[in-house]
Amino acid sequence: QVQLVELGGGSVQAGGSLRLSCAVYGYTFRRGCMGWFRQAPGKEREGVAVIYTGDGSTSYVDSVKGRFTISQDNSKNTVYLQMNSLKPEDTATYYCAAETAARLINNCAVVAGRFNYWGQGTQVTVSS
Repeated sequence: QVQLVELGGGSVQAGGSLRLSCAVYGYTFRRGCMGWFRQAPGKEREGVAVIYTGDGSTSYVDSVKGRFTISQDNSKNTVYLQMNSLKPEDTATYYCAAETAARLINNCAVVAGRFNYWGQGTQVTVSS
């Protein structure tokens, strides 16, 4: 059984930083996709960033480019989301997700329907 456990949420002032972690159990990174999504109250879930675990290549939604960094640590089976220069509009519950099917090329995308395992979410609140 695959389980994803997120840690690292919290409250921070605008301009601050947080690092989220997602520990993965029951699945070893093997040319799949790991993603971060977020959902604010009253809004749809949106993709934030994705990493292809085969080679570590990444992709981001435009609103976080240059501020957020997704990374992986294969030795810890963990994915991170470093969030810098946080803005109040980044306030949301953040979810880690795994798309475990292996692929030979990077076709990862921040499309929620493609991910088959999800974490429980961690709250991030940014105050102005």
